[in-house]
Amino acid sequence: MRRVVVSEFVSLDGVMEDPGGSEGFEQGGWTFPYWSDEIAKVKLDEILEADALLLGRVTYEGFAEAWPSRTDEQGFADRMNSLPKFVASTTLKDPGWQNSTVLEGDVAQAVATLKEQPGQDVLVAGSRQLVQTLAQHDLVDEYRLLVYPIVLGSGKRLFGEGTHAPLRLRESRAFASGVVLLSYEPERAA
Repeated sequence: MRRVVVSEFVSLDGVMEDPGGSEGFEQGGWTFPYWSDEIAKVKLDEILEADALLLGRVTYEGFAEAWPSRTDEQGFADRMNSLPKFVASTTLKDPGWQNSTVLEGDVAQAVATLKEQPGQDVLVAGSRQLVQTLAQHDLVDEYRLLVYPIVLGSGKRLFGEGTHAPLRLRESRAFASGVVLLSYEPERAA
């Protein structure tokens, strides 16, 4: 059975909006001053441990615009481009990025079916609305958060108003840049 791993860049106050600066958020690109080889290694390791990406439409469209033309010595871009990609969208009909499939019907049911298949982790990046839907249906197996030492004060947050999600710490690791990796798994009723 596969695990769904949500991997996010978040500010100290929980904002996840536009960490790369491509979405027009006035404070977009807030992760760049803290980027390091340590963080790059975490991101490479997680993409190598996954055998599928699960993305919401907005994140998918940003990735599909950026990744097909990229290359790097570590193989991250090749892995991003070659992985199967599943897109949760009611409006996207023809995904152009290689190995991409639009999930049809009920997203929660489609993801539950993906989880039942054999394989490695299904990695979710960005995709705030999708993450909130997955959390509501108890489909997230791990939240892997890179928490940046910055308070943005506004912007879209990972967890919406009224979210209640008891979590258990799996791992924590601090980097020289001040970024902290926090990995949590949901506490599920026995």
